[in-house]
Amino acid sequence: MISALALAAGCALAQTPKVVAHRGYWNTEGSSQNSIRSIVKADSVGCYASEFDVWMTADSVLVVNHDATINGHIIETTDSKTILSQQLSNGEFVPTLEQYLKAASGLKSRIVCELKTHDSRATEQMAVKEIVDMVGKYGLADRTDYIAFSPEAFTAFIKAAPKGCGVYYLTGDYVPAQIKAMGGAGIDYSLRTMKRHPEWIEEAHALGLLVNIWTVNAEDDMRWCIDHGADFITTNEPELLQSILNDK
Repeated sequence: MISALALAAGCALAQTPKVVAHRGYWNTEGSSQNSIRSIVKADSVGCYASEFDVWMTADSVLVVNHDATINGHIIETTDSKTILSQQLSNGEFVPTLEQYLKAASGLKSRIVCELKTHDSRATEQMAVKEIVDMVGKYGLADRTDYIAFSPEAFTAFIKAAPKGCGVYYLTGDYVPAQIKAMGGAGIDYSLRTMKRHPEWIEEAHALGLLVNIWTVNAEDDMRWCIDHGADFITTNEPELLQSILNDK
């Protein structure tokens, strides 16, 4: 996921994929999706990066959570005090983005920030600016990449993120040449999309773009991504993927 990732990958050519923990490494004892524990755990097992999800509350506080709701509360239309009082499955409370970035700043792995699609494009624009500023505040600009389903958020991140950060679009709406023209660092498409269009991997590499595939949890699918030259694989099973890569 990244133009900065190109430095780590060496070039946009097929080689051993990097492991990205989807919502952190949550599928393990004591962890929970998008929790502080999940990013610490992903780092501890040597994941290349942790992906996480960001929403803005009704009073403009950035929080880390995947779903649009938590315990019946719609994040976009609920105040931060209420949202931050909600517990995750491992007993932690919903973290603010600031808490999450503070934890990430003490770790080695990269982070991949997904801004969720909001009802308001104006809210997304404000969130993009605040996210990029906060990432810089914690010294993570050279270790952070950005992803979005919203085309407006995608283009806003391209404009706002410092040079060297990678910005990726999450749907298969655009072919690699279009992503290149828009200024994206690569394609970040679902396994289903990539199995329909495996030729996009070679096309992306020919354009100097990188390729991430999500969310890949079965061993056969992991091997398909490896054999087809994915640069990054996002998974809920990072240790399984690592074991397959180590066997190769």
